[in-house]
Amino acid sequence: MSKITVTTIAGATSGADANKVKIESGDTLEVVTNATVGGTLGVGAAPNATFGSLNYTQGTPAVNKPIISGYSQGNSNKAGFALFNDAGNRGIWTESNDFLLTSTYEQNSAVHMKIDASGRVTKPSQPCFSATASYTNIPLTTATTVNLTNERFDVGNNLASNIFTAPITGKYLFTYIFYIANLDAGHTTFDAHILTSNKQYQQTLSPDHFLNADSNFGISGSIIADMDINDTCRFNVYVSGGAAQTDIHADSHVSGALLF
Repeated sequence: MSKITVTTIAGATSGADANKVKIESGDTLEVVTNATVGGTLGVGAAPNATFGSLNYTQGTPAVNKPIISGYSQGNSNKAGFALFNDAGNRGIWTESNDFLLTSTYEQNSAVHMKIDASGRVTKPSQPCFSATASYTNIPLTTATTVNLTNERFDVGNNLASNIFTAPITGKYLFTYIFYIANLDAGHTTFDAHILTSNKQYQQTLSPDHFLNADSNFGISGSIIADMDINDTCRFNVYVSGGAAQTDIHADSHVSGALLF
């Protein structure tokens, strides 16, 4: 097989093209077998994305040039990809038999989603809350927000002053169970409301239930609400007729969660 050996290429000795071998537009450079680069091989234009290898050290990506890098965490049984862009970084990796989406690529970063070996999906940062509810001597003919007296949990800290504030636009599930004490036989209505920024969901106890003073009842309800970011939700009650002595017992509770 014939070969062409080039030991010296004489080109321009000055100007922008000095000491360069150029392939003009429309021409093709083809390497048909292994080629060895003795020094540094440079690419004329920076790519829009780069792919690295193990043990990537975070840098600052250039504007509009995201970085994708494979990485591992030593002996911690973790390996995956680091994704960097102008706003920050995220991680996609495996840990033992689990698949993780994380807030950063570092070893101890927060897990945003986890899929275990059985395919079960958990989202530890998904907004949700549960709290006990109570109120003593509900005022008559006044929509009254129930006191949320003890938070069992509040992922994202979105519950404050008896009001839940949506941290993100989505569909939210809200539930309540109210145990009502000290009803008056003279009461004509007892309404329980889930009240969002743009909708009221109401449930009413029939006056036929109020057969005698000091009756005790339970009322529960649930809804799925369409909420925008920063919309609010509260749990209201309304009583009319009789005496202002009705209470929401301290064993009552409410809850809420972002569904999707």
